[in-house]
Amino acid sequence: QVQLVESGGGLVQPGGSLRLSCAASGSMFSIYTMGWYRQGPGKQRDLVARITSGGSTNYADSVKGRTTISRDNAKNTVSLQMNSLKPEDTAVYYCHAGFFAIATMRATDAWGQGTLVTVSS
Repeated sequence: QVQLVESGGGLVQPGGSLRLSCAASGSMFSIYTMGWYRQGPGKQRDLVARITSGGSTNYADSVKGRTTISRDNAKNTVSLQMNSLKPEDTAVYYCHAGFFAIATMRATDAWGQGTLVTVSS
């Protein structure tokens, strides 16, 4: 079993900053991608940012320039630093990982439980 544990969500004022963290654990190896997705009120779940094991990143246009994703491959963690937060950033943020399962040696993926970020004055 693999689980992703998220932390760092909460309430922040517009223009403020927040850092989300996610730790992956379980019977897995070679996590080839980790990312963050979000689902706002009345919206679908969309990609915020992702990073590969080699450090390649991509970001949604809506967060470029004010968001940084990083990972520690040794600890199987990924973080999302968001600055200049806007009310439209309000959403449940989900951690995602793509990896090879040890038991089957097959590629699979997992999702975190989600953490709520509320941007409001």
